[in-house]
Amino acid sequence: MFKRNILAITLTSTLAMLSGCDSDNSSTDNDEQKPTPTNVLQYVNPFVGTGFNGHTFPGPVVPEGMVQLSPDTELIGWHSSSGYHFDKDTLFGFSHTHLSGTGMGGLGDILFLPFTEDKAKYIEPNNDYRKAISVKMDKKSEQAEPGYYAVRIAENGIKAELTTSERVGFHRYTYPQGQPQRLKIDLNSILNSDWGSSSLRNKLTVSEDGYTITGERDATHFSGWAKNQKIFFYATFDKKIKGVYLLAGGVPVEGLSAEHKAKSNADVTAYVEFEEGDSAQLNAKVALSAVDAAGARKNYQAEGDVSFDEAHANARDKWANALNFTIEGGSKKQSEIFYTALYHTKIAPIVHQDVDGNYRGMGKGAQAKGEGSYSIYYGQASEEQPNFSVYSLWDTQRALHPLKTITEPTRAVQYAKNLIQKYLESGLLPKWEHLGDETGTMVGYPAVVVIADAITKYPEAFTAQEKNLALKAAIDSSTYTNYPMLATEWDKAVLDKTLTNHIDYIEKNGFAPAVQRIDGQPVFADYTLESVSYGLENAFYDWAIARIAKAAGNPTAEARYLARSNGYQRYFDHNAAEYAQYGVTGFMRPVMIDGSFMTPFDPYGTEHETGNYTEGNAWQWTWFVPHDIKGLKTAMGGEEAFKQNLDATFAAESQGSETADMTGMMGQVAFGNEPSHHIPYLYNWTSEPWKTQETVDYILDTMYSNTPAGIIGNEDVGSMSAWYVMSALGFYQVNAADPVYTIGRPLFAKATIPVKGGTFTIIADNNSAKNRYVQSVTINGKPLKDGLFFEHKEFVPGGNLHFVMGNTPPQQ
Repeated sequence: MFKRNILAITLTSTLAMLSGCDSDNSSTDNDEQKPTPTNVLQYVNPFVGTGFNGHTFPGPVVPEGMVQLSPDTELIGWHSSSGYHFDKDTLFGFSHTHLSGTGMGGLGDILFLPFTEDKAKYIEPNNDYRKAISVKMDKKSEQAEPGYYAVRIAENGIKAELTTSERVGFHRYTYPQGQPQRLKIDLNSILNSDWGSSSLRNKLTVSEDGYTITGERDATHFSGWAKNQKIFFYATFDKKIKGVYLLAGGVPVEGLSAEHKAKSNADVTAYVEFEEGDSAQLNAKVALSAVDAAGARKNYQAEGDVSFDEAHANARDKWANALNFTIEGGSKKQSEIFYTALYHTKIAPIVHQDVDGNYRGMGKGAQAKGEGSYSIYYGQASEEQPNFSVYSLWDTQRALHPLKTITEPTRAVQYAKNLIQKYLESGLLPKWEHLGDETGTMVGYPAVVVIADAITKYPEAFTAQEKNLALKAAIDSSTYTNYPMLATEWDKAVLDKTLTNHIDYIEKNGFAPAVQRIDGQPVFADYTLESVSYGLENAFYDWAIARIAKAAGNPTAEARYLARSNGYQRYFDHNAAEYAQYGVTGFMRPVMIDGSFMTPFDPYGTEHETGNYTEGNAWQWTWFVPHDIKGLKTAMGGEEAFKQNLDATFAAESQGSETADMTGMMGQVAFGNEPSHHIPYLYNWTSEPWKTQETVDYILDTMYSNTPAGIIGNEDVGSMSAWYVMSALGFYQVNAADPVYTIGRPLFAKATIPVKGGTFTIIADNNSAKNRYVQSVTINGKPLKDGLFFEHKEFVPGGNLHFVMGNTPPQQ
């Protein structure tokens, strides 16, 4: 199949080395299967994904924690999205907010850097933060585990240790004996600032008691990707402040406070020196709030009254409780990959509210107080219904949210209801929500999938009123006539990216017209960017809306959106003769405004953000019809043509331009990006399901590892890791809005996972490196539908999924 025709040589002994069960643990079928020790934290390696394009960060966080404290080694460029890249030994400091695995960035708020030297070494000569001064880390001294990070600074020998609670970051700095104990506090730090310029309005105050510093980082005038950031902090120290040198916009400030309100691109930085006392250690506790200074102090009072070691122990306990899967069999390496992947699925969405239930929302809802986009919702969040943030929905709807519906059903329902609440705040369902702001990033209206999945699987958790409100939110977010109503309330640039004109064209013409350029100019005046991807994605989202309509008891809306979900068919070009050179019967091809297919057409062609496909090309996007695979098979010419096209996609040569997101190439399946994640499972809709087992086995073994480069593409806030977790367990949900799972290749001899009814056990008899093919499978003692599919309701009460494995496909 793949470029080396891997699937076509399944019975060769050499391919056995590419199995999902490592040869170091499963070299024979009789290897002893040992249970995983109770302390699963030893298997979590936060450095996984910090190399290559993974863009994870190694610093401490508790599950869903608002404070995500980590070292910053990169400030600009592709690898600054999370602030850290393993290949770098530079250190700008330790900031308190980060994103895990994204391709775009922001945050890096409230940066601390301990030092001993004269402060002059750490004063930037200008206000351009991209030219900030850094030090070198001793990379050999780096340590990371769930809830803890440590490193030594090479220049001055300071050991920095970090841990967190939900809203408080804990720092412990050990200075060389007899050296001054100094700390730089920089409020101007911005990660990935090359996406825009900043106009900051920062404040910093040193309290009269000499032990407390408070402040505010206001990036609401940042012109980059993630706008409208505002954060307050309350920091305490266990040593008295001996002296402070303050800069505001590069100008020294008299006294012990600094406030900047007017000058653009101004920095507020404090260079603090502490009384040394009898200890070489300095402890700092930093509480955050997105609401106000009082909220930061309340968060500190609720969570900051513990020592560093107590906070560390609490973080470990929280992770041990969160990583509540048990596995048996497999190698130590596989355990590390699995538990680290599970760890990455628990980092976000984050709980984004103060301890009193106050939070910064997306707009002026009925209970909001404040001005414009910066409205505060006082006391609106609760333990029963928290407020969440960092919704990378285009990515996470595919595997992360389906995983949560299995193992964290309460959270899954809360996410759905929180998305609906954000609709009440802003008028639209979120697309890529970021700390109360809409970035408008990626394709379509993916929140409807998360809502449909939760409502379909747990209808009893939603009242009739909530189901109807969910439907209204979905319809408003998928109807372009909503645009004039929202235009006065939204930033037009963001609105244009959220309620896009693709919807308008689809409603009027039945398709989104393509962009084609000659000498850099569009051929027609009417066109849309990434038209094919939007057309296919929106068709899927419309199918999800039909599911919401059915749950709400609205057959008229259900029929309307089911009809819209067939819109994918307009993009499929059946001209088999033209595509014979590629070995396929057709592609999803751009359609021009006059209704003709775009000519000339190159299925390998990619143009990042300005072409007709999102982060890919026709080879990958032709398969994005997860809601109607039967209809796609018919469009392609039937069963044999469907298989032929799949085989050709995995075997296609890699050629043409590829975007940075096109990684993990198997022929023209770009597994390192989410649109390709379901493709390996499509063989389950053919007479050759063993090819799914074989392909999944290959991916599990070769595209994930326990190294910094161990994630083949952007982690995307748990998306890549969720695929691994589900696939390693032996199943996947191809249609993320349909409560049906299909099997793959289980990685472990036994796995036990939490479900609503208690626990669910997956058993794989005869599992080994050679035995990667499913011979038979039952759920709770009953054969699966077609031997390949089972429903979510069969999970809920608990029970077991029982595989019998062998070294050849059962039909051979």
